[in-house]
Amino acid sequence: MRIFGLNRRIIRVLLGCQYAHMLEYRAEIALWALSGVLPFIMLSVWSGSDARSGLGLDGVALDRYFLSAFLVRQFSVVWVVYAFEEDALQGRLSPYLLQPLHPLWRYVAAHLGEQLTRLPFAALIAAVFFAVQPQAFWLPSLGGFLLAWLATWMAFAIAFLFQSLIAAFCFWSEKASALERLQFIPFLFLSGLLAPLTAFPPAVRALAQWTPFPYLIDFPARVLAGQPVDLLAGFGAQLTWIALLLPLVLLLWRAGVRRYSAMGA
Repeated sequence: MRIFGLNRRIIRVLLGCQYAHMLEYRAEIALWALSGVLPFIMLSVWSGSDARSGLGLDGVALDRYFLSAFLVRQFSVVWVVYAFEEDALQGRLSPYLLQPLHPLWRYVAAHLGEQLTRLPFAALIAAVFFAVQPQAFWLPSLGGFLLAWLATWMAFAIAFLFQSLIAAFCFWSEKASALERLQFIPFLFLSGLLAPLTAFPPAVRALAQWTPFPYLIDFPARVLAGQPVDLLAGFGAQLTWIALLLPLVLLLWRAGVRRYSAMGA
């Protein structure tokens, strides 16, 4: 079974099919985009709090951070564990395993197609935000935008691999998604979605740096917002997590497929 053996035709067909499929659910995707407004809720909470001074960000910088967090979240959100679990339980996984294309590529293409469909809705929400908060309007430089784009894509890769690792447990359990719900709690607090990491005590920040969570939202959001950030350390940490997670996913997947086949499915 090929893993990385993709050519241009396969990529084009996969993305085209998944994008067309996601367009059928564009109304639902619009609701998904609207459901990601948690950063804006937290912005209103922090803006009206006396503790805002502890963040080290003024009003405009805080606006830009949470808007950036919203945009990063829109294009790094991952749901592969739920799709994989449903396919495994309903028997759709078996024919996927018989094909020469690794099933995970299908989920990658589905996520990319969903991101393309989500793009206009995210842009519309950002435009409404600027209309309400015109003082927060800014355009990142080309270099800053490309770095933020790269950081967001790497955040997506980390999240996808992390969820794929959890999804592989579907070969052993029918409720692997429960593990994903469990990790969502530390993600919520340590990723920067509820507050920039500067809001936490130094000990908590130091602990968070040893997890993948700050590099999913906080780091790419700060890059996009043009705030001071250690680019070398941030990108180095993202690469490290990708390098750690990828072989674990492949090893667990191979072990799971052997068990799945042994069960006669």
